Amino acid sequence: MKENNRPMQILMADDDEDDRRAVAKAWKTSRSANPIEFVNDGEALMDYLYRRGEFSGLAVSTRPGLILLDLNMPKKDGREALREIKADPQLRQIPVIVLTTSKAEEDVYRTYDLGANSFITKPVTFAALVELIQVIGKYWVEIVELPSEGMRAE
Repeated sequence: MKENNRPMQILMADDDEDDRRAVAKAWKTSRSANPIEFVNDGEALMDYLYRRGEFSGLAVSTRPGLILLDLNMPKKDGREALREIKADPQLRQIPVIVLTTSKAEEDVYRTYDLGANSFITKPVTFAALVELIQVIGKYWVEIVELPSEGMRAE
């Protein structure tokens, strides 16, 4: 298991307020040391990542180390946001977990083609959501070796 110097910022993009609230509660219940922030659509996600609009004052250190992404959102859906993230050399290394209610095989294939790192269907029960958050934290924060933010492939 690797040593973490500082908590990894997690960013979730989901238009469903109940889902955001449930994930926030599950995050707290799982006792994750990693901070989680929420945006409610794909445009806000991209504004957060590019430090535009209401997010223009964010420090570079708040760049997320992991994105949880819903597919079906207003303004810019998750597929469009994923395509944009993975096309940008400054953002493409951020792991993106698609966390959605969709079980459509087409969505699974399409999001992996766009560069998603994982595709997970949202659990139905709160207990299952807490377990999922714990597994995500264990795998993406404690086990996986991610590139340092300052190191970029040329």
